[in-house]
Amino acid sequence: MTDENQEPHPMSRRFRGFLPVVVDVETAGFNPERDALLEVAAVLLTMDEDGYLHPSETYTHHIDPFEGANLEQSALDFTGIDPWDPEREAVPEREGLSEIFRPIRKAVKEFDCKRAVLVGHNATFDHNFLFAAAMRADIKRNPFHPFSTFDTATLAGLAYGHTVLAQACKLAGIPFSNREAHSAAYDAERTAELFCGIVNRWKDLGGFPPAPVNLEE
Repeated sequence: MTDENQEPHPMSRRFRGFLPVVVDVETAGFNPERDALLEVAAVLLTMDEDGYLHPSETYTHHIDPFEGANLEQSALDFTGIDPWDPEREAVPEREGLSEIFRPIRKAVKEFDCKRAVLVGHNATFDHNFLFAAAMRADIKRNPFHPFSTFDTATLAGLAYGHTVLAQACKLAGIPFSNREAHSAAYDAERTAELFCGIVNRWKDLGGFPPAPVNLEE
């Protein structure tokens, strides 16, 4: 956090005062109001002295299905998650989200940002499930912007011509294991690498900071 004699952290200037935080969720369906949230992971990002982004800490929790939650068998078959496996060490939504939100709020403050913005691959899906769970759990201090997101599916389509996470990572030179995929932590970490790579490549190409525009010409 800066004082009156220090410049704000460069991260705060890169995204209009937002701190990008990469999130991935695993769920028991597609309906955030009805279907269970089963895993959530968040990857914090940092910026080096040259202005390049890098993935930092990962925070993750297995989540117990909320009372009355729907569990679509097809979704469980796809992710391979057994919601009732005791080795998951799952916790209620309120506990899991509160523990993940805490370091995010700390990072927002440390980087002199106003709020976190969710970065996700097909980000609307993750955003909707995260916010539905936070509302069910009556969490008042949600650090994320209520509607803005950064979508790496869109960014990867622009940068690499592919919107599927595994293929976009391959084109970006990021190792991707289909065996480990569909774990919230693994997918979030690969998404974080992809996002940082695209942002840093844009910087190397001279796209940021943008060239000054002379409006008088």
